[in-house]
Amino acid sequence: GLFVTDYFTRTPRKLSPFRSFASIELFHFHIPEDTVIAVWNLITFKEQGGTFGDQCPDRSITVYFRSGAPSVINPLHTHFPRDTAVPGSFALTLTWTLPNRTTGVFNVTSPLPGDWFLAAHLPKDEGKISVKGLYEECQYLFQPQLIVQRLVNIAVLYPGYITEQTMAPHNRSCLYKVFVPSYTSRVLVEVLQCRGAEGCPLWLRVRAKAPPLHNSTTMDCREHALCQLTLDLPFWQHWYYVLVEKHPGVPGTISFQVTVQLTDCSRPSLARPPFLPSSASMNMPHSFGSTGGLVLGDSPPPADPNSTKHPVPIPIASPASEQCWPVRPTLRNELDTFSVHFYIFFGPNVSVLPDRPAVFVINLLPVLDSGGVLNLELRLNVSSLCGENVTVFGCLNHEVPLTSSDNMSVTCETESMAGFLLSVNATASLSRLRIPYPQTGSWYLSLRSLCATEHGFEPCSNVTAEVYLRAYLSPCINDCGIYGQCKLLRTNNYLYAACERLSLPTGWNGWGCTDNAEAFSYGFQLLSTLLLCLSNVMFVPPVAIAVRSHYLMEAAVYIFTMFFSTFYHACDQPGIVVFCIMDYDVLQFCDFLGSLMSVWVTVIAMARLQPVVKQASVLYLLGAMLLSMALQMDRHGLWNMLGPSLFALGIMAIAWTARTIRRRHCYPPTWKRWAFYLCPGALIAAAAVLLYAFVETEENYFYIHSIWHLLIAGSVGFLLPPRAKPTRRLGPLPRRKGCGYQLCVNEQEELGLVDPAVASINSICTS
Repeated sequence: GLFVTDYFTRTPRKLSPFRSFASIELFHFHIPEDTVIAVWNLITFKEQGGTFGDQCPDRSITVYFRSGAPSVINPLHTHFPRDTAVPGSFALTLTWTLPNRTTGVFNVTSPLPGDWFLAAHLPKDEGKISVKGLYEECQYLFQPQLIVQRLVNIAVLYPGYITEQTMAPHNRSCLYKVFVPSYTSRVLVEVLQCRGAEGCPLWLRVRAKAPPLHNSTTMDCREHALCQLTLDLPFWQHWYYVLVEKHPGVPGTISFQVTVQLTDCSRPSLARPPFLPSSASMNMPHSFGSTGGLVLGDSPPPADPNSTKHPVPIPIASPASEQCWPVRPTLRNELDTFSVHFYIFFGPNVSVLPDRPAVFVINLLPVLDSGGVLNLELRLNVSSLCGENVTVFGCLNHEVPLTSSDNMSVTCETESMAGFLLSVNATASLSRLRIPYPQTGSWYLSLRSLCATEHGFEPCSNVTAEVYLRAYLSPCINDCGIYGQCKLLRTNNYLYAACERLSLPTGWNGWGCTDNAEAFSYGFQLLSTLLLCLSNVMFVPPVAIAVRSHYLMEAAVYIFTMFFSTFYHACDQPGIVVFCIMDYDVLQFCDFLGSLMSVWVTVIAMARLQPVVKQASVLYLLGAMLLSMALQMDRHGLWNMLGPSLFALGIMAIAWTARTIRRRHCYPPTWKRWAFYLCPGALIAAAAVLLYAFVETEENYFYIHSIWHLLIAGSVGFLLPPRAKPTRRLGPLPRRKGCGYQLCVNEQEELGLVDPAVASINSICTS
């Protein structure tokens, strides 16, 4: 055949340590039909400060692959919420081969067509709370590339026709495909008239959606006189691929015939006819009960370009009796993103008859619905059982309903497909099923009622069970509970939802934040909240000192900080110990602004600027505006918070230097002020900054941050300068004639005395 190669790539993205599915990077690809091989080239490289990160440590990268929907992963081995079905996926771990770059390759032979999703993440980190911008962070970038090779012009088999084929000596196989419409209960593929070698040395392989593999449904024509494969309950509205492969080492040319027959379960006595009215279409499912059969054109199919002669129609044999039941549709009602309800006509109560199943279809739109959670709920009306021991079984299957006539069977699996089983009875009248990230397409729910006896389950007699059925699509499972939050995420044009635990750890983990294996007790949560809130009471002494020293502006700022820090931490707590007096974002902004303003006004007060500047409150207003702007830009950025603080320290340094130069000795001049106030206050503040920047982690946040509150408030009490004694106004001194100047000095302020009673020094004016 003719091969065509397609190439797809994605933009590199920064990987994050795994905390929840919201922290992974998701990549969306689309594999075309008739693809025989797909190769993913996985490129990973390090960066640090805009250059190659040769000094960054090697951290393993885990990549997950899944067809049809994103992978449901659990690298931390936590528990999923109850009644949750976990679909499988394939995982690959990348190791580093070069100091700053590594490459991995992942091959998939005959991949399923449609949407494919890759999820990648780094291992879980140590939980350290780092200050943004404090140092150059190591970044791990991941870029997947996809190369697909697909076949074009694959020969199409038409049901009811014989296709003749000659396989040349240099050819090893021939590939065909046939379309299976809705309401098909059986596919029969047969090889006839095998000539050119003894014993027909051919393999017959059949697979749905993609070309067959070595483990696909196989028949060895050499060992069977009748070389045919029968597939019961095939997938509806899909292509089936037929591969006829020659045994190795067989010389010469082999000729054979291939035919396919489809059984229409809506008409059990007939097979699919070879011709249909012109209204039929290859892309439209035919509805139940219509007079048409297989969806084909209104003219005989064209000849296969590889066959030796035109297809010949064959007479249709009557297969064994097969029967399928009407499929009841559901009404789709979209409320919001990933918030869809599926209503049943004349529902939601469903009557399950004893002699036939009730079948419903739920259609999930491609791409749009695969990022949520499919929820199914069955509730049995016990009063409708009339005292009988009735059990209602529900089978949820993808792309084809499972309506087995075997009453003893209570499974939802066959050799080619697997489904989900639900059951309700008088003892357990409620059953739920949750499927995170379901595959899109048609989901079929089949309900059957059986009565339990000593010999197992048997058909019930004259008992119609009534079941309440609810099916809906939601963003997350139970909205992630009280310890998590449901986030709507986007990767390019693909939307998906995931649970993420709240900012502070509470020990609740898992896919839906419902795993309480390591959960904190209520007492511990209450103690942690009280520590963070009551530690702000340490601001009461600085407020008293500021009021006593007539620093009313500073006292107001300290009260503002104490108030909003207390209620911000009361609202920031995850779980049930939480109390919010206003919006969380407002509380956070006010807490950050109050903390930085406390530093600003304290340093400006220590500068002891001239009365004209201080009374105008120019610097206080300037600081409030600069800090508000910086916090609005980035509340967690290092320089946005450190810049205004350094600016205030620069103003204080300039003021102190000017006084030192003017007086020709150090300012403040007394050793007591340095030894008992300035040095202790500076050391306490430095210890608080070191704890905040280098020691604080998610595990010790409660008590380390409480210590931070105590230290910062304590340092303010030491660093706040004493009250300046009012200057005594003396009468004007007689001014000498001639040139000169008059210098008035308040020596108490210049000396920076703590207690004005230590010395009684009058203002001196000299000429």
